Amino acid sequence: MRIGELAKLTGCQSETVRFYEQKRLLPPPVRSQANYRMYDASHAERLHFIRRCRSLGMSLGEVETLLGYQDQPERSCSGVNALVDHQLSEIDRQILELKALRTELSTLRARCDSTRPAGQCAILRELTEHA
Repeated sequence: MRIGELAKLTGCQSETVRFYEQKRLLPPPVRSQANYRMYDASHAERLHFIRRCRSLGMSLGEVETLLGYQDQPERSCSGVNALVDHQLSEIDRQILELKALRTELSTLRARCDSTRPAGQCAILRELTEHA
């Protein structure tokens, strides 16, 4: 299949396919006599894998690491487990930061209980004082 077909099949843009090729996450496809990139099912499978990892918040480096394990199925998966454990820790950290941010914004919002002219806005005053 050509790049447009692969992109459509995997739900991404052709530029994304080229980007992953450039980063060496996707192996280079064979070229047709007309010099078109020609992909096969293994490219689609790998691209689905990459996109799934990215949707789980993994960096390109982490995706590359996981692809290394996938390409060497005889290796121990302890590194895969460690990578996912690290990702879980990062998510827990982000959740704590977001909860703190929400609390701060809620406290800020509670400073203003009515609509006033902007010059008398307690939220704007608070933001200015703690800048």
